[in-house]
Amino acid sequence: MQINIQKNLVEFTPDNDAETAKLEALWRLMVDCARFNKKMVPVGAYVPRDDNMARFAIEGAQGADEYPAVYVENESTCVCYTCNKYAKLNPGDRIPPCCGKLMEVLD
Repeated sequence: MQINIQKNLVEFTPDNDAETAKLEALWRLMVDCARFNKKMVPVGAYVPRDDNMARFAIEGAQGADEYPAVYVENESTCVCYTCNKYAKLNPGDRIPPCCGKLMEVLD
């Protein structure tokens, strides 16, 4: 993953499909279209020579276990009627939460 910093703007550019999926999951966790977006705050200290990892906590984040685990059996499209966001799901994918509730399956 590439990280580019320009003044107070930070850009994350994934280098592969796995990083793209993780960045999309982070985006969905951070952005709440109907209410307030969440903030990332640093935890501890970043020391490059130790474990080369920076840790952040997400303020106001709901855990994934706060939503029921509902999975689709077939390829489906989900929609959030609050913000009109769509998501394509493959068989066995979990229906994602958006705007404080699970998205609804269209197919």
